[in-house]
Amino acid sequence: MNKENFISQIKAASKAEVCDLVIKNITIIDVFQNSSFKDNVAIKNGVIVGFGDYEGAVEINGTNKYICPGLIDAHTHIESSLVTPKEYSKAALLHGITSAIVDPHEIANVLGTKGIKLMMDLSKDIPFDFYFMLPSCVPATSFETSGAVLEREDLLPFYKEKNVLGLAEVMNFPAVLNCDENMINKLWDAKSTGHIIDGHCAGFTNDMLNTYAAANILTDHESITADEVVERLRRGMYVHMREGSVAKNLKELIKAASIYNSRRICLCTDDKHIDDLIINGSIDNSIRMVISSGLLPETAIQMCTLNPSESYNLKNKGAIAPGYIADFIILEDLENFKIDSVYKNGNLVVYKNRLLYESYNDDFVYPSITNVNIRNLTKKDLEINLKNKKTLNVIEINPNKLESNHLKIDINTLKNTNYFESDTNLDLLKIAVIERHNNTGNMGLGIIKGLNLKDGAIATTVAHDSHNLIICGTNDEDMLIAAEEIKKLNGGTLIVKNGEVLASIQLEIGGLITGRKSADVVKDLKNLHCSIKDIAPDINFNPFLTLSFLSLPVIPVLKITDKGLFDVSKFDFIDIAE
Repeated sequence: MNKENFISQIKAASKAEVCDLVIKNITIIDVFQNSSFKDNVAIKNGVIVGFGDYEGAVEINGTNKYICPGLIDAHTHIESSLVTPKEYSKAALLHGITSAIVDPHEIANVLGTKGIKLMMDLSKDIPFDFYFMLPSCVPATSFETSGAVLEREDLLPFYKEKNVLGLAEVMNFPAVLNCDENMINKLWDAKSTGHIIDGHCAGFTNDMLNTYAAANILTDHESITADEVVERLRRGMYVHMREGSVAKNLKELIKAASIYNSRRICLCTDDKHIDDLIINGSIDNSIRMVISSGLLPETAIQMCTLNPSESYNLKNKGAIAPGYIADFIILEDLENFKIDSVYKNGNLVVYKNRLLYESYNDDFVYPSITNVNIRNLTKKDLEINLKNKKTLNVIEINPNKLESNHLKIDINTLKNTNYFESDTNLDLLKIAVIERHNNTGNMGLGIIKGLNLKDGAIATTVAHDSHNLIICGTNDEDMLIAAEEIKKLNGGTLIVKNGEVLASIQLEIGGLITGRKSADVVKDLKNLHCSIKDIAPDINFNPFLTLSFLSLPVIPVLKITDKGLFDVSKFDFIDIAE
C-alpha cells in the first residue's frame, strides 16, 4: 500500500470520497464476538473502510445474504495437490480460500533451496496469498535419504522474503530434546527475528509437549484425539484441526472445541489431492463439519479466518471490519456455507462457481531434473529371508489415518517360511522403499497389512518426506516392472498388473507435481482410482496417499524408509523378522 491509497482510504471512511464498492443490507459475520449483524460494508482500494451509510461507485444488494472473511488454510503442502501453486489457487478460490500457510518441505526434500525458490516463483502474480514457512527438517530424520539437506545457513536468506512467516513443522523431536546445535540454531533464528515456529507433535507425551512449548514452538496439526487437543491448548499452543485426503481427524478433534477455547483452534488440510479439493472441497467442507458438530457458524468461520491470521501475525486480515483487507466471501446460505461469490483485495474473482480470471504462465521454464535415479533391480533385491526366524514385524495400515500399527505375526502361519511371498489371502504384501535421488542403492524392505491388493503392484515417487520410490505389490514381477515404468515417467504414480501399466500420472517436477492443468491431472487421477479396482476391488480409501505416508518415520508406530523398517516409538530400526 502506498501513502496516497492510505489517505484515500481514510477519506472514504470519513465519506469525503466515494467508495469503490458498497455491499448493502448484508448480514456480517463478526468473528471477534461469534455473532452477526446487518449493515452495509464499504470498500476502498481493496480495504474495508466502514459500516453504515456509504456511497459506492458499485453498489450490490446483499439482502438475505451473508459476508464473511476469505478462508485461510492454516497448514498445507501444495505439492500434495500434485499441481503448481497457480493451478491450486484456482481450485481453492472456488471454495472460498483466499490465503494459505504453505510448507514447501516436500519439494525441498527433493530439490533443496531450488525447490523452495521454485514454489515461491510459481506463487506470484495471482489473486491468492501464499505465505511460506521454511522447512525445518530436510531430511525429517537421519534415518532416511533425501535429495537435499538444508542447514540453518540455507534458510537464513529466505527470512528476508516478505511472505515468509517462520519455521515450518519441527519433526525431529530428539534434535530439540538433545539441543542439537543445528536444530537449536534454526529455532533461535526464527525466535530471535520474531517469526513463528510450527510443531509436529505426533504421538507426543505431555513431557514432550512441554519441551516443544518451552522452545516456543507455537502450533501443532498432529492431534488425533480430543484429549490431545486439550493438552496442547493448556500449553498455549494453537491446534490445527486437520481434514485432508488421508488424515481425517476433524470429526474426533472437534469434540474438544467450544466457544471458550475456539480462539486457539485453526482448521487445516495438510495434504489434499487436487481432485479431492475440487470435488469435496477444503476448509469450506471443514466449516460444514464444525457447524454440524453443534458449534456456531461464526465460530467455525473464526477458526479459519481470524485465528490463523492472528497466530501467524498476518496484519489486517481475517475479519470483516474497517482497516481489514477486503478478502471476503458472500454466502447464500450460512448453515450450509453455500458460496455465492468470492472477492480478493476487493475484486470479484469467483461468481456462481465460476472463476473470473485466467492467470497461467505457460512460458515458465521448469528446471531439468532427473527424478528417478536408480539402478536396474532384480528379484534378488526384493528377497526377504525368513530362515531361522520366528516372528514377522508387520506394518498395519489404519485407513484414513497417518498412524500405523505394529503387528507381530508367527512365521509358521505363512505358506513359505524360508522367503517371504506376498499373500493376498492373509493380506500380507511386500513393500520396498528405494532411494531415488543419488543412486546410493539403498533399499528398505518390509511387509504391510491393510492395503488389500488382490493382484499387481502400485508405485509412486510421492513418499513423505524424503520422496524416494515406494512400491507395494502382490508379486515381485509386477513390482520390478513398476520400478522400470516409474523411471520412464521420470516420476509419478502408476498401477501395474500382469506386466502392463493400467494407469499412471506423470509428475515431472521433482517427482511430486506437474506443470499441466488441473483438468488433466484430475483425469489421470480418475483413471488411477478406476484402475485400482482391477487389483483392489474392495478398497475404500485412497491407496496412493496411504502408501506415500508409510515412509514417514516421524509418525507412529511402524514405518519404512530406504534404510529399513523403522520403529517410531523406539526411534530406531528393527528387523523385518526376528
